[in-house]
Amino acid sequence: MNDEDIGREPAAPPGAAGETPFRSGYAAICGPPNAGKSTLLNRLIGERLAITTSRPQTTRRRMLGILSGEGFQIVFVDTPGILEPRYALQSAMMKEVGRALADADLLLLVTDIRAAELAPGVFEAARRKPLVVALNKADLVADRETSLPILDRLRAQAPEAEFFVLSALRGGGVDALRARLIELLPAGAPFYPPDQLTEHPERFFASELVREAIFERFHQEVPYSTEVQIDEFKERDAGKDYIAATIFVESESQKGILIGRGGRAIRDLGHQARGAIESFLGRPVYLELRVKVLPDWRKDPRALRRFGY
Repeated sequence: MNDEDIGREPAAPPGAAGETPFRSGYAAICGPPNAGKSTLLNRLIGERLAITTSRPQTTRRRMLGILSGEGFQIVFVDTPGILEPRYALQSAMMKEVGRALADADLLLLVTDIRAAELAPGVFEAARRKPLVVALNKADLVADRETSLPILDRLRAQAPEAEFFVLSALRGGGVDALRARLIELLPAGAPFYPPDQLTEHPERFFASELVREAIFERFHQEVPYSTEVQIDEFKERDAGKDYIAATIFVESESQKGILIGRGGRAIRDLGHQARGAIESFLGRPVYLELRVKVLPDWRKDPRALRRFGY
């Protein structure tokens, strides 16, 4: 599919003529795992806030991205991929999704255009608020005709929804989507100062960037069995900021994989994560990583509360 075809379903209607009130509200970004929700969040606000990998279930917590402009402020809430939970951590993640859907002023359902899914829970929440469906990854579709049967099927399932075909990775169709989301915002005062991009502290992003590096460097179940906790985050007037983080795993074998022979794996991981953190913060850091075993933490409610789930 060519970039000029992306976003043509439908063309965004023009805004109302004349003066309009200030618009503000929350837009929950939801959908199945690995649909490109976090990539779309980053593209919509023009900043890299959410971590992104090719692996499903990378997002575990709600991520706020704030976009302010002339006459509007939209607070995007990126959520974990909707799935049937198999253990306590995934149940906690689905509660995050539920809270985001309930609190949002409008819903942005993101799904892969090649295997589009419409989550029933989203429809339940959409009965009381606008629903926009983003058919993502259109850059991976050979031609426009391939997507039409999928679009027709989804429209039959959700006749009240608005549909946009786009590529979050390449940006095609995103401008039209953003413009329509702004039009759907209710009238109201801004929630945050106009220069604020998120409400999360820097230590949150440091832990997320370490976790992103784990997802990129390790395979199979290891990334899903890890949780990153920032133990110290010291800003220094002179020299590098100091960040100490603990990576929790569920077994000794996973700890051995993360550390590697002679500590090589953990050093390489630290090097990659430090570079990402420095790029995000815009200043040099010294990153110290430790690995500890917390057996079956994903299934342990006490451990989940400790980690803030």
